[in-house]
Amino acid sequence: MQAFEPGTPQLPSVKTPWAKVVGVLLRKQIGAELFGMPGYRLTLKGRTPDGFLAAPHDGRPVQPLMGKAILSGRFHLSNARMSVQGSGDPWNRPSPTRAFAVELHRYVWLSSLMAHGDEGTREAVRLFILWHKTFRNWTPFSWGEEVLPRRLINLSLFARRMAGLAAPDEVHLLAQSMAEQGRHLLRLSQQTPWVAQQAVALVLLGCVLSGGVGDGFRKRGLSRLPKVLKKVVLPDGSHASRSPEQGLDLLYDLLLVEDALSQRGMAVPDYLDHYIDRLMRFVRACSHPDGSLCAFQGSESILEDHVVPALVRTDQKASAAVPNVLEHGRYHRMTGRSLSVFVDAGESKTGVMGYAACDQPMAFEVSGGRDKLIVLPGWSPSQSDQEGFRVINAGNTLTLSERPILSPMTGRIGEMLNFGLEGPRYKLRSRRVEAEDSGVLLEMEHEGWRDTFGLKHERRLYVDAHRDELRGEERLTPMETKQKDLPVEATFTVRFLLHPEVQASLARDRKSVLLRGPGGRGWWLRHDARDVMLEPGWVFERGGARKSVLIVLRGTARLDSPTRVRWKLSPAEG
Repeated sequence: MQAFEPGTPQLPSVKTPWAKVVGVLLRKQIGAELFGMPGYRLTLKGRTPDGFLAAPHDGRPVQPLMGKAILSGRFHLSNARMSVQGSGDPWNRPSPTRAFAVELHRYVWLSSLMAHGDEGTREAVRLFILWHKTFRNWTPFSWGEEVLPRRLINLSLFARRMAGLAAPDEVHLLAQSMAEQGRHLLRLSQQTPWVAQQAVALVLLGCVLSGGVGDGFRKRGLSRLPKVLKKVVLPDGSHASRSPEQGLDLLYDLLLVEDALSQRGMAVPDYLDHYIDRLMRFVRACSHPDGSLCAFQGSESILEDHVVPALVRTDQKASAAVPNVLEHGRYHRMTGRSLSVFVDAGESKTGVMGYAACDQPMAFEVSGGRDKLIVLPGWSPSQSDQEGFRVINAGNTLTLSERPILSPMTGRIGEMLNFGLEGPRYKLRSRRVEAEDSGVLLEMEHEGWRDTFGLKHERRLYVDAHRDELRGEERLTPMETKQKDLPVEATFTVRFLLHPEVQASLARDRKSVLLRGPGGRGWWLRHDARDVMLEPGWVFERGGARKSVLIVLRGTARLDSPTRVRWKLSPAEG
């Protein structure tokens, strides 16, 4: 599949945060010199655990077909493929993409392989032994902050089962390696997006590995975990990255910690229940009526079967308490009789937690009953070769002259800063007004176009509960700017990306588009734009891309006077 290309954008002028770059470079250089010393592995030596105790249960659904393919020597990860038929060794060869390599070394495939009983377990042991031969010594990638914590989590889930079918020397090697990797994990920087995974990995190692080795890891992990969660989980339950997918993943990880401690007969700390409940609240608030997760801010479109198992404590009372506003996460939920509208009313995240941020200001998703109608394409770091899905041109919002505001960092500097977004930062303001029993109005605005076009984008969304309608209005308002030689006018585009299962038909008057979801119900999208087109689009689901349809409204805005375009989504029977 070809990468999404949002026109031929002219990137904005950017001030590279050199102080941050220098700091990261120094930290990485010092780490490389220390960890890369010939005798470094000797410093990781210590007591080897006698065996494995707990086997935490992960609620994430497995993919048996992926495991079956691996048994045949075929790896399919992050939208890329590798065949190892013949040698059977995926480690001693280049990976097709960086995202593939990350998933491979994280062992994200392990649960799918273990779903195939003894055959899968023996193959898992074989693949681990091959990994150990190639990567038993430190390398910056395979032992790095992005990869190591998740690999240890995945190994902790299945180490006891793997040991049951491994030879004695292989069991010893697995236990020794996990202990050494854990000791290295303790030395990694905690100023990373994966700091919560680090703490979780330590606790799980401490529950899985026997003896004093396991006890040491568990104490260190439980000491770190509450401090980390206080930073990563916001008061309303939102993940600090603003990504629903990362919130869901952390929720699954905390449930793993709870299960591992229970298997060892140890008390579960009160704070763990508190954060689990908070994260469940966040996930429920960002879930469509069909149970799938909204694809905001570094999330793919995650379907119901991957979301529901995490909501193990959802009862009638909890479901009724789903919040309509996440004040800290900056998300809004607006509902009619059957309409559900989810709106991102916040800025993309910066700093450490912004490594998966997307710049799609005031974007939204819509469901009619259980039919998802309008969605975001979805993007996560596992789709690192599809960076175009992170920018404003890919969102359900307005763009000017097909130019991005913020763009993904690239190259060596981008790698050092975890491939965050760069460009002129701007604020997004919102105001919500609720009319009792009649509807909800959400007013938003941002000034991201101020420097390039001298315009402010205002978006008004109103859900009429009685009519079951969503009414939208886009305004472009002139602003004072220091920029000289601005053009007289600029083309604007408003996009609505439809779910792949929604059919779209353009009416003869070209002012209406009929949408019909899989449930059969019809919806009209009416507008007063100058032009409308139906164009191809893409939606990421289950790690792959599905072809869809974009409704594209186009017009021209003068930079010296206000411009307005209105649209409305309403039931066809109305």
